[in-house]
Amino acid sequence: MFLVGEALIGKEPEVAHIDLLIGDKNGPVGVAFANGLTQLSAGHTPLLSVIRPNLPAKPSTLIVPKVTVKNMEQAAMIFGPAQTAVAKAVADSVEEGVIPREHVEDLVIIVSVFIHPDAKDYDAIYRYNYGATKLAIQRAMESFPDIEKVLYEKDRSVHPVMGYRVTRLWDPPYLQVAFDLVDLNEVRRVLADIPESDHILIEIGTPLVKMYGVQVVREVRRARPGSFVILDLKTLDTGNLEVRLAADAAADAVVISGLAPKKTIDLAIREAKKTGIYSILDMLNVRDPLEVLRGLSLLPDVVELHRAIDMENNNAHAWDSIPAIKSLGRVLVAVAGGIRVDNVAAALNAGADIIVVGRAITKSKDVRDTTEQFLAQLKKSEIDQYRVMTDF
Repeated sequence: MFLVGEALIGKEPEVAHIDLLIGDKNGPVGVAFANGLTQLSAGHTPLLSVIRPNLPAKPSTLIVPKVTVKNMEQAAMIFGPAQTAVAKAVADSVEEGVIPREHVEDLVIIVSVFIHPDAKDYDAIYRYNYGATKLAIQRAMESFPDIEKVLYEKDRSVHPVMGYRVTRLWDPPYLQVAFDLVDLNEVRRVLADIPESDHILIEIGTPLVKMYGVQVVREVRRARPGSFVILDLKTLDTGNLEVRLAADAAADAVVISGLAPKKTIDLAIREAKKTGIYSILDMLNVRDPLEVLRGLSLLPDVVELHRAIDMENNNAHAWDSIPAIKSLGRVLVAVAGGIRVDNVAAALNAGADIIVVGRAITKSKDVRDTTEQFLAQLKKSEIDQYRVMTDF
């Protein structure tokens, strides 16, 4: 047996975060148990969990402090409320049948315990660590989570210590606000007026990049933390180099021109996948987007059907190719150029996943109201990514 469990319960500074292993005495967990108990390290001395002195828990349980213990006050928190909490949680798990009683002499448990250096409240330390240990044991014995739960939750959740979301494009449609402004103060003003939504993407347009360079990504992040930021480089050459520049600047996505040579596009898409950012292939002025896509070694994450600003007097949109593009593989389709509130529904009905809007929002007299009108067309509600779920 080799089972893994984890749980977080409580509030800082007494918050409890438990990681644990459960396994056979004669297996790898048993070996780690023996090594941990006999090979001590300064500030992280392992100790047996005891309900009270002279009464250790069964299965035998080893507590390993995660945070370096620097003084006797911190040591007392480990040897007092945390040690007792873990032992009680183990004993209660046996009593309740979570750990089979007939196997208590065959198994060992290793529990990593987090005690914040600023923790003071012994009662809270005990209760949080008891609850977290008990939940982690239950999860370990049930092999929680299964892979389907992981894949379902991975883009719906935010780590509470991290404090901000990393948006992934798992729930289209989205509204992409394109900033082709070249005045950074005006960009900050508009960003402040755009409502919060996990279905809004921020595009740093090519003129803005040319004015301030790729480091403008960090300016946008400072003004709007947690946003999904797209860097519109319209890469035509040195695909891997430019994508690496975007990734190093902390962009979430980079725009590559569909007019670039096939090798450049392939290199750019591969570099984007390597660095963990989205690749967007902009089909501005591309005669046959399908022909370009079929010739690639790897599909981009997003294909953007883009009508140029200078062509917006032409009312025709090339949205009829969206189904054929999606039939090539797992790819999102963005539409840009001449998008208004009154034609968003038509774009969505044609299969668009991302609606790209520029001046209709950034030059609006009421940025917030206009953005909300576009958002209303998406018919998407917010996802509570900041929940900390102790149960599912």
